[in-house]
Amino acid sequence: MADDRHVVVATRLDDVTADLVIAELNERGVPVVRLDPGDFPSSVTLDVLLDEGGPCGRIRTATRSIDVSAVRSVYWRRPSPYSAPAGIRGDEAQWCTDQARYGLGGVLGALPGAHYVNHPWRNRDAEYKPAQLSTAARCGLQIPPTLITSDQARAREFAADYGPVVYKPLWNTDYTAPDGRHLNIWAAEVTPDSITAQVSMAPHLFQQRVDKICDIRLTAVGENLFGVRIDGAPGLDWRLHYDKLAYSPIPVPSDVAKAVHAYLDAFSLVFGAFDFGLDRDGHWWLYECNPNGQWAWFPDHITGRITRALADRLQHPGVRR
Repeated sequence: MADDRHVVVATRLDDVTADLVIAELNERGVPVVRLDPGDFPSSVTLDVLLDEGGPCGRIRTATRSIDVSAVRSVYWRRPSPYSAPAGIRGDEAQWCTDQARYGLGGVLGALPGAHYVNHPWRNRDAEYKPAQLSTAARCGLQIPPTLITSDQARAREFAADYGPVVYKPLWNTDYTAPDGRHLNIWAAEVTPDSITAQVSMAPHLFQQRVDKICDIRLTAVGENLFGVRIDGAPGLDWRLHYDKLAYSPIPVPSDVAKAVHAYLDAFSLVFGAFDFGLDRDGHWWLYECNPNGQWAWFPDHITGRITRALADRLQHPGVRR
Protein backbone atom coordinates (compact mmCIF):
# COMPACT_ATOMS: atom_id res chain seq x y z
CA MET A 1 0.00 0.00 0.00
CA ALA A 2 1.16 3.53 -0.76
CA ASP A 3 2.15 5.58 2.25
CA ASP A 4 0.40 8.94 1.93
CA ARG A 5 1.70 10.35 5.22
CA HIS A 6 3.63 13.59 4.89
CA VAL A 7 7.32 14.26 5.37
CA VAL A 8 7.67 17.61 7.14
CA VAL A 9 10.78 19.66 6.37
CA ALA A 10 11.20 22.31 9.06
CA THR A 11 13.33 25.07 7.59
CA ARG A 12 13.42 28.63 6.35
CA LEU A 13 12.87 29.58 2.73
CA ASP A 14 16.52 30.06 1.74
CA ASP A 15 17.93 26.62 2.54
CA VAL A 16 19.71 25.03 -0.42
CA THR A 17 20.49 21.90 1.60
CA ALA A 18 16.81 21.27 2.31
CA ASP A 19 15.92 22.13 -1.30
CA LEU A 20 17.91 19.14 -2.57
CA VAL A 21 16.15 16.70 -0.25
CA ILE A 22 12.71 18.15 -1.02
CA ALA A 23 13.37 17.85 -4.76
CA GLU A 24 14.44 14.22 -4.35
CA LEU A 25 11.32 13.39 -2.32
CA ASN A 26 9.09 15.16 -4.84
CA GLU A 27 10.67 13.15 -7.65
CA ARG A 28 9.83 9.98 -5.74
CA GLY A 29 6.23 11.08 -5.28
CA VAL A 30 6.53 11.39 -1.49
CA PRO A 31 4.14 13.99 0.03
CA VAL A 32 6.25 16.82 1.48
CA VAL A 33 5.33 19.90 3.48
CA ARG A 34 7.86 22.66 3.95
CA LEU A 35 7.19 24.43 7.25
CA ASP A 36 9.04 27.30 8.87
CA PRO A 37 7.98 27.54 12.55
CA GLY A 38 9.33 31.09 12.52
CA ASP A 39 6.41 32.04 10.25
CA PHE A 40 4.00 31.61 13.17
CA PRO A 41 1.66 33.42 13.58
CA SER A 42 1.92 35.46 10.36
CA SER A 43 1.31 32.55 7.95
CA VAL A 44 1.25 29.44 10.16
CA THR A 45 -1.67 28.47 12.38
CA LEU A 46 -2.05 25.75 14.99
CA ASP A 47 -5.11 23.77 16.15
CA VAL A 48 -4.28 20.58 18.09
CA LEU A 49 -6.30 18.65 20.66
CA LEU A 50 -4.48 16.56 23.29
CA ASP A 51 -6.42 13.81 25.07
CA GLU A 52 -6.10 10.14 25.93
CA GLY A 53 -6.08 9.29 22.23
CA GLY A 54 -2.96 11.33 21.59
CA PRO A 55 -2.57 14.60 19.70
CA CYS A 56 -4.88 15.28 16.79
CA GLY A 57 -5.51 18.35 14.72
CA ARG A 58 -3.71 20.42 12.13
CA ILE A 59 -0.89 22.84 11.52
CA ARG A 60 -1.53 25.01 8.48
CA THR A 61 0.89 27.02 6.36
CA ALA A 62 -0.10 29.52 3.69
CA THR A 63 -0.48 26.68 1.17
CA ARG A 64 -0.53 23.34 2.99
CA SER A 65 -2.21 21.53 5.88
CA ILE A 66 -0.56 18.94 8.14
CA ASP A 67 -2.46 16.28 10.08
CA VAL A 68 -0.28 16.02 13.20
CA SER A 69 -1.35 12.42 13.80
CA ALA A 70 -0.20 11.30 10.34
CA VAL A 71 3.35 12.58 9.87
CA ARG A 72 5.78 10.03 8.51
CA SER A 73 9.02 11.80 9.33
CA VAL A 74 10.50 15.21 10.10
CA TYR A 75 13.68 16.68 8.61
CA TRP A 76 14.62 19.42 11.09
CA ARG A 77 16.91 21.75 9.20
CA ARG A 78 17.29 25.50 9.73
CA PRO A 79 13.97 27.08 10.74
CA SER A 80 13.77 30.79 11.49
CA PRO A 81 13.65 31.82 15.15
CA TYR A 82 10.27 31.90 16.84
CA SER A 83 8.91 35.44 16.94
CA ALA A 84 6.05 37.64 18.10
CA PRO A 85 3.32 39.13 15.91
CA ALA A 86 4.23 42.30 14.06
CA GLY A 87 3.92 45.41 16.18
CA ILE A 88 4.35 43.67 19.53
CA ARG A 89 7.32 44.88 21.58
CA GLY A 90 9.10 44.37 24.90
CA ASP A 91 7.87 41.84 27.45
CA GLU A 92 4.73 41.15 25.45
CA ALA A 93 6.85 40.16 22.46
CA GLN A 94 8.99 37.88 24.62
CA TRP A 95 5.86 36.28 26.07
CA CYS A 96 4.42 35.60 22.60
CA THR A 97 7.75 34.23 21.38
CA ASP A 98 8.02 31.87 24.34
CA GLN A 99 4.46 30.63 23.84
CA ALA A 100 5.23 29.92 20.17
CA ARG A 101 8.41 28.05 21.06
CA TYR A 102 6.85 25.88 23.74
CA GLY A 103 3.45 25.57 22.04
CA LEU A 104 4.10 25.09 18.32
CA GLY A 105 7.62 23.84 19.01
CA GLY A 106 6.30 21.45 21.62
CA VAL A 107 3.75 19.99 19.20
CA LEU A 108 6.34 19.65 16.42
CA GLY A 109 8.61 17.82 18.85
CA ALA A 110 5.88 15.36 19.90
CA LEU A 111 4.39 14.12 16.62
CA PRO A 112 3.23 10.57 17.33
CA GLY A 113 5.09 7.93 15.32
CA ALA A 114 7.19 10.45 13.37
CA HIS A 115 10.85 9.70 12.66
CA TYR A 116 13.10 12.72 13.27
CA VAL A 117 16.30 13.64 11.42
CA ASN A 118 17.25 14.93 13.95
CA HIS A 119 14.84 15.61 16.77
CA PRO A 120 15.26 19.35 17.54
CA TRP A 121 15.83 18.67 21.23
CA ARG A 122 18.56 16.15 20.42
CA ASN A 123 20.18 18.74 18.14
CA ARG A 124 20.19 21.18 21.04
CA ASP A 125 21.76 18.66 23.42
CA ALA A 126 24.52 17.85 20.92
CA GLU A 127 25.50 21.46 20.14
CA TYR A 128 27.63 21.98 23.26
CA LYS A 129 31.31 21.53 22.40
CA PRO A 130 32.35 20.35 25.90
CA ALA A 131 29.73 17.58 25.65
CA GLN A 132 30.82 16.78 22.09
CA LEU A 133 34.47 16.35 22.99
CA SER A 134 33.96 14.40 26.19
CA THR A 135 31.46 12.08 24.47
CA ALA A 136 33.74 11.64 21.46
CA ALA A 137 36.65 10.61 23.66
CA ARG A 138 34.45 8.19 25.58
CA CYS A 139 33.27 6.65 22.29
CA GLY A 140 36.81 6.06 21.06
CA LEU A 141 37.49 9.07 18.83
CA GLN A 142 40.83 10.87 19.13
CA ILE A 143 40.51 14.51 20.21
CA PRO A 144 43.28 17.12 20.54
CA PRO A 145 44.02 18.34 24.09
CA THR A 146 41.48 21.10 24.72
CA LEU A 147 41.15 23.72 27.45
CA ILE A 148 38.01 25.72 28.22
CA THR A 149 38.83 28.55 30.58
CA SER A 150 38.22 32.16 31.59
CA ASP A 151 41.61 32.37 33.37
CA GLN A 152 44.34 34.25 31.50
CA ALA A 153 47.24 32.63 33.36
CA ARG A 154 45.87 29.12 32.77
CA ALA A 155 45.27 29.85 29.09
CA ARG A 156 48.83 31.12 28.66
CA GLU A 157 50.19 28.09 30.47
CA PHE A 158 48.22 25.77 28.19
CA ALA A 159 49.42 27.60 25.07
CA ALA A 160 53.03 27.29 26.25
CA ASP A 161 52.72 23.60 27.12
CA TYR A 162 50.69 22.45 24.09
CA GLY A 163 51.64 24.95 21.39
CA PRO A 164 50.93 25.55 18.64
CA VAL A 165 47.42 26.22 19.96
CA VAL A 166 44.30 27.52 18.25
CA TYR A 167 41.35 29.45 19.65
CA LYS A 168 37.79 28.57 18.58
CA PRO A 169 34.48 30.09 19.65
CA LEU A 170 32.23 27.81 21.69
CA TRP A 171 29.21 29.03 19.69
CA ASN A 172 28.92 30.94 16.43
CA THR A 173 26.85 33.89 17.56
CA ASP A 174 25.37 36.15 14.87
CA TYR A 175 27.20 39.47 15.11
CA THR A 176 26.64 42.59 13.06
CA ALA A 177 29.14 45.46 13.10
CA PRO A 178 27.94 49.07 13.49
CA ASP A 179 28.41 49.53 9.72
CA GLY A 180 26.06 46.63 8.99
CA ARG A 181 28.68 44.04 8.07
CA HIS A 182 28.04 40.47 9.22
CA LEU A 183 31.07 39.22 11.14
CA ASN A 184 32.30 35.75 12.10
CA ILE A 185 34.99 34.58 14.48
CA TRP A 186 37.09 31.88 12.83
CA ALA A 187 39.57 29.43 14.27
CA ALA A 188 42.93 31.16 14.69
CA GLU A 189 46.34 30.26 16.09
CA VAL A 190 47.31 32.06 19.30
CA THR A 191 50.53 32.44 21.30
CA PRO A 192 50.86 32.81 25.07
CA ASP A 193 51.63 36.52 24.72
CA SER A 194 48.56 37.17 22.53
CA ILE A 195 46.17 35.92 25.24
CA THR A 196 45.00 38.99 27.14
CA ALA A 197 43.01 39.61 30.31
CA GLN A 198 39.86 39.83 28.16
CA VAL A 199 39.74 36.03 28.42
CA SER A 200 38.04 36.61 31.79
CA MET A 201 34.98 38.10 30.05
CA ALA A 202 33.72 34.72 28.74
CA PRO A 203 34.72 31.06 28.53
CA HIS A 204 37.27 30.47 25.76
CA LEU A 205 38.20 27.23 23.99
CA PHE A 206 41.87 26.59 23.27
CA GLN A 207 42.97 23.45 21.45
CA GLN A 208 46.29 21.97 20.44
CA ARG A 209 46.75 22.44 16.71
CA VAL A 210 46.77 19.19 14.76
CA ASP A 211 49.74 18.81 12.40
CA LYS A 212 47.40 17.86 9.58
CA ILE A 213 47.93 17.02 5.94
CA CYS A 214 44.29 17.65 5.07
CA ASP A 215 40.84 18.10 6.55
CA ILE A 216 38.00 15.58 6.48
CA ARG A 217 34.26 16.15 6.63
CA LEU A 218 32.42 12.98 7.54
CA THR A 219 28.67 13.20 7.00
CA ALA A 220 26.69 10.50 8.81
CA VAL A 221 23.14 9.57 7.82
CA GLY A 222 22.17 6.67 10.04
CA GLU A 223 24.36 3.73 9.11
CA ASN A 224 25.70 5.53 6.01
CA LEU A 225 29.01 7.36 6.40
CA PHE A 226 30.27 9.70 3.69
CA GLY A 227 33.92 10.66 4.21
CA VAL A 228 35.23 13.55 2.11
CA ARG A 229 38.87 14.60 2.03
CA ILE A 230 39.35 18.38 1.77
CA ASP A 231 42.65 19.56 0.28
CA GLY A 232 43.99 22.93 -0.78
CA ALA A 233 43.23 25.18 2.18
CA PRO A 234 46.16 27.61 2.54
CA GLY A 235 45.23 28.52 6.11
CA LEU A 236 44.03 26.99 9.34
CA ASP A 237 40.25 27.23 8.75
CA TRP A 238 39.25 25.75 5.40
CA ARG A 239 35.86 27.52 5.50
CA LEU A 240 37.66 30.73 4.52
CA HIS A 241 38.96 29.27 1.25
CA TYR A 242 36.11 27.53 -0.57
CA ASP A 243 37.41 28.70 -3.96
CA LYS A 244 40.72 26.88 -3.42
CA LEU A 245 39.44 23.55 -2.10
CA ALA A 246 39.44 20.12 -3.73
CA TYR A 247 37.18 17.31 -2.56
CA SER A 248 37.58 13.56 -2.90
CA PRO A 249 35.83 10.61 -1.21
CA ILE A 250 37.92 8.89 1.46
CA PRO A 251 37.28 5.49 3.09
CA VAL A 252 36.34 5.66 6.76
CA PRO A 253 38.53 3.40 8.93
CA SER A 254 36.57 0.75 10.81
CA ASP A 255 37.59 2.05 14.23
CA VAL A 256 36.47 5.58 13.32
CA ALA A 257 33.18 4.27 11.91
CA LYS A 258 32.50 2.29 15.08
CA ALA A 259 33.23 5.31 17.27
CA VAL A 260 31.09 7.63 15.11
CA HIS A 261 28.10 5.31 15.40
CA ALA A 262 28.62 5.11 19.17
CA TYR A 263 28.69 8.93 19.27
CA LEU A 264 25.43 9.20 17.31
CA ASP A 265 23.82 6.66 19.63
CA ALA A 266 25.02 8.57 22.71
CA PHE A 267 23.17 11.70 21.57
CA SER A 268 20.28 9.84 19.88
CA LEU A 269 21.18 11.41 16.53
CA VAL A 270 20.47 10.13 13.03
CA PHE A 271 22.54 12.79 11.25
CA GLY A 272 25.88 14.36 12.11
CA ALA A 273 28.56 16.38 10.27
CA PHE A 274 31.94 15.51 11.79
CA ASP A 275 35.08 17.59 11.19
CA PHE A 276 38.45 15.85 11.43
CA GLY A 277 42.08 16.64 10.77
CA LEU A 278 44.19 13.85 9.21
CA ASP A 279 47.80 13.71 10.39
CA ARG A 280 50.84 12.22 8.63
CA ASP A 281 50.47 8.95 10.54
CA GLY A 282 46.91 8.46 9.29
CA HIS A 283 45.19 9.36 12.55
CA TRP A 284 41.78 11.04 12.40
CA TRP A 285 41.54 13.83 15.01
CA LEU A 286 38.02 15.01 15.77
CA TYR A 287 37.49 18.75 16.12
CA GLU A 288 33.72 18.83 16.49
CA CYS A 289 30.41 17.44 15.26
CA ASN A 290 27.65 19.71 14.02
CA PRO A 291 24.39 17.78 14.51
CA ASN A 292 22.80 19.85 11.76
CA GLY A 293 25.74 20.70 9.53
CA GLN A 294 25.79 21.73 5.89
CA TRP A 295 26.80 19.45 3.01
CA ALA A 296 25.22 20.88 -0.14
CA TRP A 297 28.35 22.74 -1.28
CA PHE A 298 30.12 19.50 -2.19
CA PRO A 299 30.36 18.48 -5.89
CA ASP A 300 27.24 16.81 -7.30
CA HIS A 301 28.64 13.29 -7.17
CA ILE A 302 29.01 13.65 -3.39
CA THR A 303 25.88 15.66 -2.59
CA GLY A 304 23.79 13.27 -4.66
CA ARG A 305 24.70 10.32 -2.46
CA ILE A 306 23.97 12.24 0.75
CA THR A 307 20.68 13.54 -0.68
CA ARG A 308 19.53 10.04 -1.57
CA ALA A 309 20.52 8.66 1.84
CA LEU A 310 18.50 11.36 3.62
CA ALA A 311 15.53 10.87 1.30
CA ASP A 312 15.67 7.11 1.94
CA ARG A 313 15.63 7.70 5.67
CA LEU A 314 12.69 10.11 5.50
CA GLN A 315 10.71 8.06 3.00
CA HIS A 316 11.28 4.71 4.72
CA PRO A 317 11.80 5.53 8.42
CA GLY A 318 11.35 1.91 9.49
CA VAL A 319 14.06 0.62 7.15
CA ARG A 320 17.72 0.79 8.15
CA ARG A 321 20.08 0.87 5.19
